[in-house]
Amino acid sequence: MANGLSRVKTIARSWGTAARNLTLGRDDALPVAPARPPARSYTVDADIPVDIGCIKVFRAESFPESGPSPWLDRPDALDTIERRVARGEITARQAEICRYWTEHGYYVARGAIDPDTIDEAWTAYEAAIARGDLTLAPEKAAEDDPHPGRYLNPHLKVEELDRLLKHPVLLNFSSLVLGRQAIPFQTIASHKGSQQSEHSDSIHMTTYPLGYLAACWVAMEDIHADCGPLVYYPGTHRLPYLFSHDVGISTDDFRERGYAAYSERYEPAIKREIADHGAEPQHFLARKGDVLFWHANLLHGGSARNDLRHSRKALVHHYFAEGCICYHDLSSSTSAVHGPVESLPTCGASSPDIKVRRKIAS
Repeated sequence: MANGLSRVKTIARSWGTAARNLTLGRDDALPVAPARPPARSYTVDADIPVDIGCIKVFRAESFPESGPSPWLDRPDALDTIERRVARGEITARQAEICRYWTEHGYYVARGAIDPDTIDEAWTAYEAAIARGDLTLAPEKAAEDDPHPGRYLNPHLKVEELDRLLKHPVLLNFSSLVLGRQAIPFQTIASHKGSQQSEHSDSIHMTTYPLGYLAACWVAMEDIHADCGPLVYYPGTHRLPYLFSHDVGISTDDFRERGYAAYSERYEPAIKREIADHGAEPQHFLARKGDVLFWHANLLHGGSARNDLRHSRKALVHHYFAEGCICYHDLSSSTSAVHGPVESLPTCGASSPDIKVRRKIAS
C-alpha cells in the first residue's frame, strides 16, 4: 500500500512538473529526461579557436576577444526571437521570456518548483547536517545570529539536492537563454542572507567565449523583507564585463592575499559602476518554489539583514553551457568541468585542427 501511495505521489509530481514546463513555454506533455552528466570537453565552439592545453594562466586576458555571444546578447536578438517563433522553433511564451531576458537580464518564474520537491530537498539537506555528513561554518553576522552559514556543492553529498539541480524546469530554462545545452555545475545552500557585496558571477565563474553561464536562486521558503533578500540590478548585464586585471588584481595578489584584494579593488569598482549608470536595485521577495534566473553578468548581491532572527533558506544553482572553456578568472584556475590543469592535454594535443595557436603569456 505504501509503495502504491508513493507511486501515485511520484506520478502527480511528474505531471506537476509538466504543467510548469508548459508555463515556461515547453510544448512537451511530460518532463524531459535528466541532462547528461558533465563531461570533460576540450573542444571550444568559438569564432577564434584556442588550444586549452596551451593556456598557462586561466584569466580573461589570456583569451582573445571572440564570439559568438549567447544568442540573446546579440544586437539582432529581438529579430532572431521573432524568426524563431515564426519557424515554430520556440513558443510564444518562450519568446516572451526571451524578450524580457534580453532587456532586463533576469526572469522570475513564480511557483516553478512544487512544494513537495522543495520540502523533500531541504529535509534531506537538514538530515545530512544532523548526521554529520555536512558541517556548516557559523558565518555569524553578530553574536546573536542563530543561523548557520552556507555550504558549497551540497548536491555532491545529498541526492535530493542533485536531483533539484538537474530539475527539468531549471535545465530547460537555462538551455533556452544560453542557446546551448546547460551543464549543471555548482550549488550553494544557505539558511540565511549572505549580505554579499554586489558582483557579477563572471569574475568567479568565467567562460570562453564570454557569457555562457546562467544562474538561478530557488526559494526554499517564503522570503521575508527583513531577512536580507537577494538584491539585483536589472539591465546591468549589458555593462562591460569587469575582470581581475581590469581592477588591478594580479595572480600574485590573489594567491597571497585572497579575497582581501577582491574586497579592496573589485567590490568598490562594482559599486562605482552601479552609481555611474544609475542602476536601480530590486529585491527578490519570493514565495517558496519561486525561482529567479539571471544572466552571467547581471550585478547582484545580498542585502542587509535587518532582523537576524529571520532565515532565508535558498539554493543557488550555476550552469555552464556546452562548447565553452570554463574557468575562474579570480583564482586563475580551471573549473570542475575540465578538472585540474594537470588533467588537460599537452599543448598541441587538445585541438589538433587549430593550425595557428595564439601564444598565451604566462
